[in-house]
Amino acid sequence: MLSTLTKRCFCTVAPRPWLFVGLGNPGDKYKGTRHNVGFEMIDAFAESEGIAMDTVHCKAIFGKGYVDEVPVFLAKPQTYMNLSGESAGPLAAYYKFPLNQVLVFHDDMNLPCGVLRLHDKGGHGSHKGRPNMAEIETSSDIEIRWAIERQSF
Repeated sequence: MLSTLTKRCFCTVAPRPWLFVGLGNPGDKYKGTRHNVGFEMIDAFAESEGIAMDTVHCKAIFGKGYVDEVPVFLAKPQTYMNLSGESAGPLAAYYKFPLNQVLVFHDDMNLPCGVLRLHDKGGHGSHKGRPNMAEIETSSDIEIRWAIERQSF
């Protein structure tokens, strides 16, 4: 609807870009584990939208593309889960993303298994990868949590 309105009104306002950050741990050792749900969500989104994840930028595997006319930047920090802010913070700063245009995908073992939760007020809860994201988070960042089972590694 927004793109239709923009075209009909001859508006020159460009769509606002989004930064999607998927939290996880790099390497084959962690592939397919519950903590890599953020990486898997980014991979699935990139594949469905035809966005190549073929660049390394700010310590992250990185890709950029468009969904309709909206610019989308995708990142999978390679700093390990607990240090994701070392990658996401510089990425957000480099591209001058307002914090309400940053979406963080990660696992959450405190939700019932299979539940997806959109949360609009940052905060880490009990997630050990989120405190390090303080470099970019305020009350205006957005996160998507995917429920996983509580289990030991």
